[in-house]
This record gives sequence, C-alpha cells and structure tokens, in this order.
Amino acid sequence: MKNLFSISLSRKKWAIIIASFIVFASTFGFLIYETSKKTVALTLDGEEKVIQTHSSTIQEIFDDLDITVHSEDYVFPSLDTKIKDDIKVVWKQAKQVEFRKDDEKKTVWTTADNVEKFLKEQKVSLNEHDQINQDKKNRIENDMEIVVHTAFPLTLVDAGKKRQLWSTSTTVADFLTQQGISLTKLDRVEPDLNEKVKETDVVNITRIEKVTDVVEQPINYAVVTQKDDTLKHGAEKIVTEGKEGLVSKKFEITLKNGKEVSRKLLSEEKIKDKQDKVIAVGTKAEVIQVASRGSESAGTDMYVNSTAYTASCNGCSGYTATGINLKANPNAKVIAVDPNYIPLGTKVYVDGYGYAVAADTGSAIKGKKIDVFFSTKAEAYRWGAKPVRIKVIK
Repeated sequence: MKNLFSISLSRKKWAIIIASFIVFASTFGFLIYETSKKTVALTLDGEEKVIQTHSSTIQEIFDDLDITVHSEDYVFPSLDTKIKDDIKVVWKQAKQVEFRKDDEKKTVWTTADNVEKFLKEQKVSLNEHDQINQDKKNRIENDMEIVVHTAFPLTLVDAGKKRQLWSTSTTVADFLTQQGISLTKLDRVEPDLNEKVKETDVVNITRIEKVTDVVEQPINYAVVTQKDDTLKHGAEKIVTEGKEGLVSKKFEITLKNGKEVSRKLLSEEKIKDKQDKVIAVGTKAEVIQVASRGSESAGTDMYVNSTAYTASCNGCSGYTATGINLKANPNAKVIAVDPNYIPLGTKVYVDGYGYAVAADTGSAIKGKKIDVFFSTKAEAYRWGAKPVRIKVIK
C-alpha cells in the first residue's frame, strides 16, 4: 500500500514540473516574441500613429493594416524598404481632381494638401489678372473641380476713348460684363457680342443716343410790291412794315459718340405769324421835254443796255472823266456813256434810276450802252445788267 502511494505522489510531482515548464516556456517565448518587435512611426494621410511590428517590409505593414496603396499614392520610403527599428513611414492617399485651364481639361491624381500646392505641382503660376474658381488655401478633396482662366491683354475703345485692359472671358459679352460696362439697345459693338475674344483684339463700342431738341426759328417776311399811279414813275413808298414770324420746331437728334450726326423734324408749331412788307411803286407818267439830238433820239425814248459801277471798282480812280469826285459825292447821279453816242454833260432821265448827267466814260462803254453809278456795291449788284429806257433832256 505504501509503494502505491509513493508512486502516485511521484507522478503528481512530475505533472506539476511539466506544467510549470510549459507555462515558463510559453511566457518566455511570448516575452521573446514581443521584445523582438520593431517600432514604426506612421503618418497616414496626416494622422500619426506608432506601431510595433514583425513585418519585414513597408508593404507588409500596409497589408497588416488592410491599406491598399495605389501607384498614384505617395509613400516614403518605398514599399520594398526593409523595416528597421524607429523607422518613419509617410503615406498620402492620392485624390482625383478635375483640372481645367482655359480650353484644356484633364483628370489629375494628386497628393497635394491644398490648391496652391496643386498648382505648383502642375507648374501653373497665376498673375493678378488670372482667375481661379477655388481659394488657394482650400484643401484638396476627391473629385474637386479646379478651373483656371488665364488673362490676356485687350484694347477697349468706348465712345472713342481707348483703354488697355486684361480679360479672362471667352466672348465679347463676357468681357464687357467683367468690366462692368453696360450697353443700350442703340449702341453698336464690334466684334459681335457672341464672338470669342482673342489676345490683342480691339473691342469697339459706338455709343448711339437719340434726344429731342426744341428750337424757335424766325419766319422771314416777303417783300411785296404794288403799283401806285399816284406816285411818280419809279418812286417807292412803304405801305406796311415787314415783321418776322416765329415757329417752334421739335427735332429728333441722333448722337454718335456724343456728336450730332443727323437731325429729323418731328413737329412744328407756329407761335407768331409773319407780316409781309408792302411797297408801293409809282407808275405816274411824267411829261419830259426831249431835245432833238439827231434822227434817232429826237422826240423819242432811247433804249440802251445798262450795267452799274462804284467809285471803288478795280482800276477806278474815284473821279469821272469830267472831274467829279464820286467818293466825295456818293449821292451823285452819274452815268458813263460813249461820247460819240451821248455827249458828255448831257442830262438824261433813266427809268428806275432818275435824273442823271452823262459825266463819265469807260473802255467797255461803246454805242448804245451806259454804266450807272451807285455809291455801294450792294446797290450796283442789285441793278445788275439789263436793258433800260432813257430820255435825253438836253
């Protein structure tokens, strides 16, 4: 019985020893396993974390963390780098961006943190006139749209005034809107509003404006002559003084760049009627004693061609052939004659001129022709050249 007890005790001791050895071996193995791990500092899309790992490469770390790394992502060091204790690993996941620069559009994968870094990555530099639809400090998001319009120089001529400007617009209408320029229905623009603008183009605006203007204008009176047999022949008398009338006219004026180019009469209204000037012209016949001077003129009227002159005509001295100073005697009644036809010193009556004396000659006065003296050129012009009846007095 004693032997059986001893054998049983001996078996229990061995069981305890073996169990203790297994626990010790397991604990020792665990300690060795844990202490053999390497420390890795990870920065994953900006988030930092530290892990202990038995992975032999960076790729194995990402596999353990169930992270899929694409070729567009940023990884440093490379995925096949061997793991060393205290190694630092950085991973940035690439994002897809729709990037449009003027007429060029493309899809870009980027690991840039913000728009400003993305533009540097794309080697795009902006000047003060360029436009972008995003703030440069905005963080890059997946499927973000970034649009850049590059500015170019343009010349604007507005109502004749020239300015050099920059534009990022695609049409003339967009460009004018960008500059805060408004148009009226009458204004004209070249090129057409729907045309695309290009570098060094000239956009010309012609300003058309229509305004109304009301003016008052005088109405000229007419001079009316009437025969009066109570007045001696050729005498004149004012019966009624002439008075101007007045009319109000409304015009539509077209202005081109501020200057009048056309005027259209819309309406007119008479404010005051005109009063014509009435002059009585004498027709009373006079009895003239005509001295005999040959068969042609004796007792009969004489018809001659007449012209008029003044003392200040070209080549005139101011003195007549008989010595009369016409400048000193502007009211003198003198005619120039051909002495072979009408002797100098002869007194005559000229219809429409009155009594006169043949006291002058002229190189152009030959035969049946006379030259009538007036003190002013205006009177001489009014007389003109015409046939006239004269009577020789003596």
